[in-house]
Amino acid sequence: MAFEKSLVNTIERPEINGIQKIYKFDNDMGASVIKHDYSYGGDQGLWELAVTQYEGEDWHINYNTPVTSDVEGYLSWEDVENSLRKISELEEGVY
Repeated sequence: MAFEKSLVNTIERPEINGIQKIYKFDNDMGASVIKHDYSYGGDQGLWELAVTQYEGEDWHINYNTPVTSDVEGYLSWEDVENSLRKISELEEGVY
């Protein structure tokens, strides 16, 4: 996995057949990547991604980036990695 060093947490949610992977990059941007019974595409084995912005250790979803203006669903893992690359390359503090 190309972004393993940026993975800060993995949370398993067996009650909804789910998993969440939380990423943080050097630019204080990151992503929450989920797959569960109720996520967009989760019932098809696909992933949902939200761009996040960090303030210290806290983060919030940022809907105003060149990567996306909403959560993105129905993503293959390759799509997720492409989005993670774009997020990691964003300029720090602009959004």
